[in-house]
Amino acid sequence: MITKDEIQELLHSTETYRVERTTSTGDMDKFQEAICAFANDLPNSRKNGYLILGAYDNGTLSGLKVTDDLLKKIAAIRSNGNILPIPVMSVDRFTFPEG
Repeated sequence: MITKDEIQELLHSTETYRVERTTSTGDMDKFQEAICAFANDLPNSRKNGYLILGAYDNGTLSGLKVTDDLLKKIAAIRSNGNILPIPVMSVDRFTFPEG
């Protein structure tokens, strides 16, 4: 599992093939595309990919309130049949004082 310190590092790094940040919560197609790309691991890095919700492209936090319903929707992407084979993924919530 990733730590808060590692999340902070990812927030302040540039977006790469393994890090996607977004403030949107309604574009499930975008989330599916990112998860699919992470699962494909085209560079064969064997490193985890991270979809970070509630963060702008520059790494600042948007103050997004992550609800249980949103977490369930994102977790359901794994097995909704749109990404095959089914990817290995976990969904976690982290809170920070600044958002």
